[in-house]
Amino acid sequence: MTRVFDLLTWLLPKSEGFPRAYRFTVTQRLMDAALDVQDGLAEAQGSRGRRRQQSLLSADRSLIRLRFYLRLAHHWEWLTHGQYAHASRMVAEIGRMLGGWLKREGGRSGGTGP
Repeated sequence: MTRVFDLLTWLLPKSEGFPRAYRFTVTQRLMDAALDVQDGLAEAQGSRGRRRQQSLLSADRSLIRLRFYLRLAHHWEWLTHGQYAHASRMVAEIGRMLGGWLKREGGRSGGTGP
């Protein structure tokens, strides 16, 4: 969860520079997806069995959404190439860790990975 914390502390200030016109749409969805990853992992940490697996799968789905919104932010030049590369590396690392946890729990959605 430290990696997600690092991503959030990097991404939250960056999103404040995104255009105001998109603050309550794309920017909000981007931040919701990032925070939902954190929430899913926190819930999984305190759970066992099926509930843990469901929380991990929820975090996995949120990570897929986060990747999409980061790609949009880069496409619209809200993030530079370097910033997008940095965020992508962080998200990929979180995805690998999440994939390992899901594999250990016996379920994988197939959407997360390098």
